[in-house]
Amino acid sequence: MRGKISFFLLLLLLIAPMSATFSAVRIPPLPKITPSETTTAIVTLKGPADPISIKQLVKKYPSLKVRHIYQYALSGFSVMGKSREIAMLKKESAIGYVSKVAFYHAEIDESVPFIGGDKIRHLFDKKHQRITGKGIKVGVIDTGIDYEHPDLRRSYRYGRDLVDGDTDPMETKGRGGLSTVHGTHVAGIIAANGQMKGVAPEAEIIAYRALGPGGVGNTEHVLAAIDTAIKDKVDVLNLSLGNNINGPDLPISQALNKAVKSGIVAVTSTGNSGPDVWTVGSPGTAEKAISVGASTPPLEIPFLLTGLGGHRQEVRLFPLQGSKKWDLSFSENMTYGGIGNRDELRRAKNKVVLLKRGKLTFAEKVRNAEKAGAKAVIIYNNTKGGFTGSLEEKTKIPAVSIHQKAGEALKEQITMKKIHNVRFIHRKEEDQLADFSSRGPVTVTWRIKPDLLAPGVAIESTVPSGYLSLQGTSMAAPHVAGACALILQAHPDWKPEQVKAALMSTSKPLQKNSRELYRTFEQGAGRLQIEQAIKADSLLIPSSLSFGMYEKKEGIDEHQDKVTVENGGKVPKHYSFEIPRSEQGITWNLPSSFTLKPGEKKHLSIGLQANPKVMKKGIYDGYLTLMEGTNRISMPFLYVKEEPDYPRVMGFDFGEGDKEGFYRYEMYLPRGADEYGIALYDIDSLQFAGFMDWGRNKTGGMVEKEIPRDGLPSKGIYKAVIFAKKAGKEDRIETSILLE
Repeated sequence: MRGKISFFLLLLLLIAPMSATFSAVRIPPLPKITPSETTTAIVTLKGPADPISIKQLVKKYPSLKVRHIYQYALSGFSVMGKSREIAMLKKESAIGYVSKVAFYHAEIDESVPFIGGDKIRHLFDKKHQRITGKGIKVGVIDTGIDYEHPDLRRSYRYGRDLVDGDTDPMETKGRGGLSTVHGTHVAGIIAANGQMKGVAPEAEIIAYRALGPGGVGNTEHVLAAIDTAIKDKVDVLNLSLGNNINGPDLPISQALNKAVKSGIVAVTSTGNSGPDVWTVGSPGTAEKAISVGASTPPLEIPFLLTGLGGHRQEVRLFPLQGSKKWDLSFSENMTYGGIGNRDELRRAKNKVVLLKRGKLTFAEKVRNAEKAGAKAVIIYNNTKGGFTGSLEEKTKIPAVSIHQKAGEALKEQITMKKIHNVRFIHRKEEDQLADFSSRGPVTVTWRIKPDLLAPGVAIESTVPSGYLSLQGTSMAAPHVAGACALILQAHPDWKPEQVKAALMSTSKPLQKNSRELYRTFEQGAGRLQIEQAIKADSLLIPSSLSFGMYEKKEGIDEHQDKVTVENGGKVPKHYSFEIPRSEQGITWNLPSSFTLKPGEKKHLSIGLQANPKVMKKGIYDGYLTLMEGTNRISMPFLYVKEEPDYPRVMGFDFGEGDKEGFYRYEMYLPRGADEYGIALYDIDSLQFAGFMDWGRNKTGGMVEKEIPRDGLPSKGIYKAVIFAKKAGKEDRIETSILLE
């Protein structure tokens, strides 16, 4: 049950949406309920993970079977068995906490030079070798890789398959829709070394296949991969995966923090659920990991020009993945072709065809148009907003998507014969925050995520069949992982926090428009600049500050955060803080100017005083600027005045219980709920059918509960409205469930 539901939800992160219009509400598919008497959980211990003690402990419960024992990523184990016995196991004095497994999925050629990857080729390390990532081991936790690809043969060293339990991490191939390309694409961005060159072409790739057919894996597999990577002593670890729960306390996030403490530089994607805030998902919420959002490299963006609505409009075109590049410009004839059936395309020859999404696959629509002699295909959405899609086969004509509103307007103009021709133009765009890139901050801790940005739009890299352009924060993270390999070759004695500081302290804050920057919880420190990061010799640790949330009932709120400034250069350096922009109710206490000798460190105290009575905003964020000569080092900060507008409920899942006559559900409440519940409505009449569950004053975290069948409505499909209220704000999730 869990795998099938999560496949649909999490596959949304594999290939990112293409525009801000993708925030339209999606109606989830009906959950498929399959009989299951067992479940899998992650168990953490209060003490060391001793295999003998664990087996003796679990032996008390007949149905439970130990699957993995984790000794590095966390102290604990995974166990499979009946839910009621897992619930009993929770009460044992040696147990820290128990968490059900969650499901994760897979969440350069032009981009590498854009971030300075080509400029560092002339730099040398302390051994007088060119900086190419040589000798640095980069672990890739993903769908495996095609280590036979000609551009990856030199980089691949060895791997492990945590899905099948062997040492062959080959991508899933020859399985139709279940075949994968994600891990190979990620590995190519990091260290392709053939026709295509990755960020760190001579780094060593260690592949951990934790996501199987269809790009789906779960907590158990990913934890096992992190545990193995720590044991293998990799230098850098890349996780271009995630789920949709914005919380700092999920096992994967905690395991990544543990990996960093062991000396590994951990890099993870934030997810592709933007442009809304509070959308960053685990493990992108891990405090010590480097969480990466997506920006645009230099791109030629195609637009359609129309006179819709009586005035000129520009409609952005979003290429379908795998499509031929859009090469049309100037004026073209256009026709409407319905949903793309062959009999609807009789007038398509030598024209651009507008099609409506639905009934046929994208590949079928484009194939039919191609056979009809069309020049190109534009598919518009059949629900609010835009969409992205991919073709299962190569086509000879380009195909793009547009959002519903523009598509319906174009259809009306064409069918009313008010337009026959449309014009296409191309415009260059770069250094914009990708609309799909998940935003922070992190619930509960209010930490700034992402930490920085890297190119993640239209990134061409290796796949088992050759090369393919994909986009997503999954593509942004490996740019940073490759940069980490370069930094570690240049500075082999640096610790993970120094690598992170070098990356963040030299990133370029991006402009939202001519007047303002993107918010800190949208872009972190800014866009990656590799050459500057390698040459960085002024490091700030930590490189961002979160002052938390005002918790007092009244009075002034005072915070003091510690920051270490390190001069890693060869000459003395003078430092001073710029006075931040004045904000009503905010007073800063910043250190006076100081000088550091080469190799010297200084521990600073940065004070923030807040007076909520006169503050006018709920969230205060921006950048403190430390001047080192003429060098400006930006440090993102964030302060929360009051309970902000984050999602009160997320991550709902539903299925049959382990005991006959029971169902079970789970959901995540970031900071708990004053009131929560699951209301059921008849799917056709929407008449209220009763509550599945209801409660008050629930503490934060994952809620798991079994519900007796005899207390629920009769058989049928119901609309479920899951709601939670906290501090006067209510959020809802709507889905459909089947009761039998």
